[in-house]
Amino acid sequence: MKCPYCGYSESRVIDSRPAEEGATIRRRRECLACSKRFTTYEIIERLPLVVIKRDGSRQTFDKVKLINGMVRACEKRPVALPDLERIADDIEQELQSNLEREISTTEIGEMVMDRLKDVDEVAYVRFASVYRSFKDINTFMEELTKLLKQKEK
Repeated sequence: MKCPYCGYSESRVIDSRPAEEGATIRRRRECLACSKRFTTYEIIERLPLVVIKRDGSRQTFDKVKLINGMVRACEKRPVALPDLERIADDIEQELQSNLEREISTTEIGEMVMDRLKDVDEVAYVRFASVYRSFKDINTFMEELTKLLKQKEK
């Protein structure tokens, strides 16, 4: 690591500790030439995830969009934002650990619905109604019937 003061390329690590909830490592370093101290951060390099939309277009995965969609489904429901952030983090982690770099919105939507079903059934139905594009009341009733059958089991 190059010293920001003198440019010397050798330094020693004085202290290391996790930062940002373990997502990065903060290192305190000392330059071996000028003895000045500086801080560096080490982060995991993540490969970009590409989302394939229904129309075939491709976009970079955006966790904020995922959270916003869940927030809309959970409007006026007793679901805390940290719960939705945790779901989004879980989904992002699962996608990152998958070897595929491209994923369809269909797969992401199914992942969201699986998790929302456990958090709030009304939010699940709201999300499903938009995601699955319910065309009429019969399609809506079919989804409700499936949900009730699963709940009985």
